[in-house]
Amino acid sequence: MLRVTIVIVSLLASTASFARSADRIWSGGTILTMNDAAMRAEAIAERDGEIIAVGGKAEVMELRGADTQLIDLNGRALLPGFVDAHGHMVMGGLQALSANLLAPPDGDVTDIASLQGTLRDWVAANQAAVDKVQLIVGFGYDNSQLEELRHPTRDELDAVSSEYPIFIVHQSGHLAVLNSKALEIAGISAASTNPEGGVIQRREDSQEPNGVLEELAMFSALLKILPVIGPEGFEEFARAGSELWASFGYTTAQEGRSSPDTVRVMQSVAAGDGFAIDVVTYPDVLMDRDMIKAGLSTEYDKRLRIGGAKLTIDGSPQGFTAWRDRPYYDPVGNYPAGYSGYAAATAEQVFDAALWAAENGVQLITHANGERAMDLLIAAQRAAEARYPEAAELRPVLIHGQFVRADQLDEFKALGVVPSLFPMHSFYWGDWHLQHTVGPDKGQNISPTGWVLERDMIFTTHHDAPVAFPDSMRVLDATVTRRARGSGVVVGPEHRVDVITALKAMTIWPAYQHFEESRKGSLEVGKLADFVILSADPTAVDPETLDTLEVTETVKEGRTIFRLGAQKAEVSENPAFSRAMTALANASHAPHGIQVSGRSGAMGEQSGGASTACLSDLFVTMSDAMVAAAMR
Repeated sequence: MLRVTIVIVSLLASTASFARSADRIWSGGTILTMNDAAMRAEAIAERDGEIIAVGGKAEVMELRGADTQLIDLNGRALLPGFVDAHGHMVMGGLQALSANLLAPPDGDVTDIASLQGTLRDWVAANQAAVDKVQLIVGFGYDNSQLEELRHPTRDELDAVSSEYPIFIVHQSGHLAVLNSKALEIAGISAASTNPEGGVIQRREDSQEPNGVLEELAMFSALLKILPVIGPEGFEEFARAGSELWASFGYTTAQEGRSSPDTVRVMQSVAAGDGFAIDVVTYPDVLMDRDMIKAGLSTEYDKRLRIGGAKLTIDGSPQGFTAWRDRPYYDPVGNYPAGYSGYAAATAEQVFDAALWAAENGVQLITHANGERAMDLLIAAQRAAEARYPEAAELRPVLIHGQFVRADQLDEFKALGVVPSLFPMHSFYWGDWHLQHTVGPDKGQNISPTGWVLERDMIFTTHHDAPVAFPDSMRVLDATVTRRARGSGVVVGPEHRVDVITALKAMTIWPAYQHFEESRKGSLEVGKLADFVILSADPTAVDPETLDTLEVTETVKEGRTIFRLGAQKAEVSENPAFSRAMTALANASHAPHGIQVSGRSGAMGEQSGGASTACLSDLFVTMSDAMVAAAMR
């Protein structure tokens, strides 16, 4: 029955496919198509980058020619290449090119000694580049995951090196730790005062900085320490990001918020055939709308296209900057009574952006985490669709929606909004949400995939790298199990989904979100031969072990672009790092035009400028500023 069904649905779908033999045929393992009419197949054939047959092995092998390459899966599983529903690929390159200070399972840092050891290993592996540029960089430490339950200090980084400046960025992106040399270069001393919207932490009973910088204090310091990145150096960030995404099985990546300068750098990379995978970018709708309109395209040019526009309404839920409709449960920090976060955009900006996008046929993807932020998005989208009824066909996207209410999902369904959710929060910050952000009851409903399915809606899932590593198996595991990494409790059992549904949220549904479902997201005749090959069938293993599966190979349009063992995102000699760092020029000034957060993350105090409340927007603002400074 399997053979007959697949042959009817897939092989006979295109008799023209039999005119010439296949370039490659895969068989010998599980093939999951994400096509409900024929979910499983025995073999798949590709020619000229497209799928020409998928079905029973005997029938597919009829396309074998003298030059056809036969590939034995050896029991592995082949699926459609993963489609990134939301991430920040360019700054993911920084994550790829720095020392990995993440806690297990994404890294090996469990205490300050292992953090120091990881930095030393990274320096040894990249010694030539470090000697040349005189800079040591680490990313992703989390004090809540360290045995000491505190931040490392300048003295502990000095023990790694007092010769070179060191800065390490907290996983939240809201903090960094600098050694004494880096503090000196940044001009931070006991005489320094806290900048507006930032804090310089001090040694006990002293005004001497202890090395930890918060928010705008960190931001200002890094702009002085980081050399200004010229176009060549920044291009290496973009290339490294695309390579990192490919190593996790993504054949389509997203740059989820870009500026005109960043777009130009990506276009330069693309023109030089620098992207192995497709990259779709969404420039900030509050920056240059003419550029968005002029560049908008459904077709890739050298693997890059502008897919729409990005709007950010609020900030980070775990960082207490998401804009809620009620006070935070037990926020950690110096917050006033009744604190509920704040907006990163005005109501006028949100309504104007939604109306402009609807009028000009531009897909708008909107970052909104808190309930009040989503209320504003709903009101703006409703106004846009009242004036332009066809706007619902633009597939507007809700990005994150961590604290979305059930009634808001009803509104989003009526408005045609696609929810792109972030179930990885249930793993990384599940305990934090239950204990501090929203509490034990509301916390069960973060990223409520169960509610979405009850409403016969689709959803997509994402990693938001560099907020988290772009680890596809972690995304899959978190969507299926929703198990918090600290306590091991299941966060919202009713929102667990089956493996096939979770895989659809990484393949065919994000392809739909990107208007690419006719070419990507499922294994069907005529679609691109974009595949990911996993170490085992994810539907046949214990769901609690999904995070142990490995991406063994990534195939883009029939050609392998990543193979496990040939490339690894670990501490190792990194030629891309060397190229990027040697392209950096010495900074003689901080970039112009940097503004402080819309409001202070700690107290919600009003100030002017753009918001950097969200980690991803903080990093992208840094990258935009450095690129813009280099291009002046």
